[in-house]
Amino acid sequence: MNILVTLNSQYIKPLKIMLWSLFFNNKEEKFDIYLMHSSITEEEIEDLYHFISRHNSRLFEITIPKKVFDNAPVVKHYSVEMYYRLLAYKFLPADLDRILYLDPDILVINPIRELYYTDLQGYLYAASYHNRIPIKVINALRLKAYEMEEYFNSGVLLMNLPLHRKNIKEQEIFQYIAKNKNRLLLPDQDVLNALYSRDIKKLDEIKYNYDARYYLYYKLQNNGKVNMDYIMRNTAIIHFCGKNKPWRPDYNGNFKSLYKHYEVLALYR
Repeated sequence: MNILVTLNSQYIKPLKIMLWSLFFNNKEEKFDIYLMHSSITEEEIEDLYHFISRHNSRLFEITIPKKVFDNAPVVKHYSVEMYYRLLAYKFLPADLDRILYLDPDILVINPIRELYYTDLQGYLYAASYHNRIPIKVINALRLKAYEMEEYFNSGVLLMNLPLHRKNIKEQEIFQYIAKNKNRLLLPDQDVLNALYSRDIKKLDEIKYNYDARYYLYYKLQNNGKVNMDYIMRNTAIIHFCGKNKPWRPDYNGNFKSLYKHYEVLALYR
């Protein structure tokens, strides 16, 4: 399975925790990890290489020269790294047909084979949307994408690379950002939705992109069915969305102990 990650040095530890959870709960699989970056040190890459190879998987480093995006518009405090997952197909090997992008603020707690081999015929991506109707309407108005039916989360993205090479144009992305940069809050996710939402296959959010902030919401929405036992048996990916991250000392969310468990196993055993 091909896995894509894009990050800087600040996220090396969360990346290791995410990868350890992926390896541990998918022991029958072999993974090729593609790391796109522009500033991670050689020592950090070497450390990641050994960490990943111990789990019968491989690391492929893709260094993106900063000059590649010299002419790309930048939004607020976001760097050009926001373009990496949108234009990943330009830098990945030409023979790859699919790849699963994962944010580092994720735990994989069950097998992902079914997700990875989702039928992508005719779709650029498969992704989950977090079904909060008022937020969906606000985002459609904010992005002037009135035909946008859902607002997808970009933290878990299954990519149909042959279709990306054919249909995704970097100039179209640059033009949209330049024209709408004052409206963008999460630039790469906003662009994904404004330009491509109709070409995204919907995934079950509780199974493949469970938002850790909304435990009570999910439970109430499903008449108590989606409780902790259900999540541990059925959810494949827990996503720690938002600013409050589980590796911070002051984090006190519902999955604090679970994350700490994986953190200890990944970093200190």
